[in-house]
Amino acid sequence: MTLFAKNGSCARKARGKAGWRIAAAAALIAAALSGCTGEQFQKGYILPPGALEQIPIGASQDQVLIVMGTPSTVATLDGEVFYYISQRSERKVAFLNQQVVDQRVIAIYFDKKRTVRRLANYGLQDGKIFDFISRTTPTSGQELSYLTPIFKLLSF
Repeated sequence: MTLFAKNGSCARKARGKAGWRIAAAAALIAAALSGCTGEQFQKGYILPPGALEQIPIGASQDQVLIVMGTPSTVATLDGEVFYYISQRSERKVAFLNQQVVDQRVIAIYFDKKRTVRRLANYGLQDGKIFDFISRTTPTSGQELSYLTPIFKLLSF
């Protein structure tokens, strides 16, 4: 009987060691896979915190350049417009494609005296161009026709 008890004891020890090995292998695999998740990408202009609050209506073009930096692009409509374009995307797992999470175009409109006439922070809300400052969607006119190609260019 002692021989049987010793064999049973050895079998339990072997099963215990195998259990620890399986648990250690599972933990190692989980740690390796956790490195493959959650990447975020920022393309284009990165808006400094509080930058738009530092630009009052009537500020000069030089003040805007000091606070915001060089614009992504400049347009001339009834004066000049500075556009600061950015896009944020992410992918949940390293080998999947990126998905666009947010697209923004900050537009600063100047009058003919080169002072700020209006600020706009355009983004996409429900697939439509939306101004996050005035909380409106442009209905028609030149502004929408200029912004549409920019958003189409950014969404690949």
